Amino acid sequence: MISQETAPAVPPLPHISKLVIIGVGLIGGSFALALRQAGLVEHVLGIGRSPENMQRALALGVIDAYTDDFAAALPGADFVLLAVPVRQTAHIMSNMAPYLDTNTIVSDVGSTKQHVVLAARAHLHAHLDRFIPAHPIAGTEFSGAQAADPNLFRNKPLILTPLPENSPQALAFVEALWQHCGAKISHLPVERHDQILAAISHLPHMLAFTLMQHIRTLGGNDPMALLRLAGTSLDDMTRIAGSSPEMWRDICQDNRAALLAQIEAYQAQLSNLHQMLAQHDDQTLERLFAEARETRRHWLETKNQSP
Repeated sequence: MISQETAPAVPPLPHISKLVIIGVGLIGGSFALALRQAGLVEHVLGIGRSPENMQRALALGVIDAYTDDFAAALPGADFVLLAVPVRQTAHIMSNMAPYLDTNTIVSDVGSTKQHVVLAARAHLHAHLDRFIPAHPIAGTEFSGAQAADPNLFRNKPLILTPLPENSPQALAFVEALWQHCGAKISHLPVERHDQILAAISHLPHMLAFTLMQHIRTLGGNDPMALLRLAGTSLDDMTRIAGSSPEMWRDICQDNRAALLAQIEAYQAQLSNLHQMLAQHDDQTLERLFAEARETRRHWLETKNQSP
């Protein structure tokens, strides 16, 4: 069961003198800009693999400085956000662990949580009270510092998967940061998070990627001959196929068991659809479409309600 909390009032203003963002892309960059917009951060330091992206982030005002040196970056940090592909998490945690101050709060934005928590237990075991796993359900098909948007998280879900070891003060601090970014906070157990996200996020991305690959295969040597005729339905269905292949490769592998179960369940739905068409079962087909439309209508009404 999801525990969702809507604050009755804006929480007290947290304050960050030094924020370190490891991975200054869409999510990490948007987080930095949102906190800047809220007036909660004084100095933002970026750590990243691409000098070109870091220079872009600096020029756009997403960060104030950047480095690739953990020993230089981490001392004195109030808050560190890991915004890297999930399969890099263990390596990053291993590199950062020796340089974390005792009072530094650390969080992540990974789309899967079980392997992130395992990595934290392996490499941040002395710091588990201040490692708060998090997952903002927000994004676009764009990537890099140039895609950062201070309003990205506004009215979007943010799932926290707290650990038994977590300090209540650290947890409250992270909640307050995301609330000031405009996010709607929910709590989930780690395993349940990965099961749910396999259905509502990971599977849709797999469907978008494979649908584009299907169209490409149908088009043979000239897939654009088909795509030139496509309208908004294909555009709507495949927008998220523009997302980072590296990131989604890692998510698939990290949440493999839950995602395989969802693919099998969806294949059963497709088999049912195939049978309805083969048997000219118009009544059942229309009922399926009507139920799906009603579920989506109700979801959109709920989603668009003010917090």
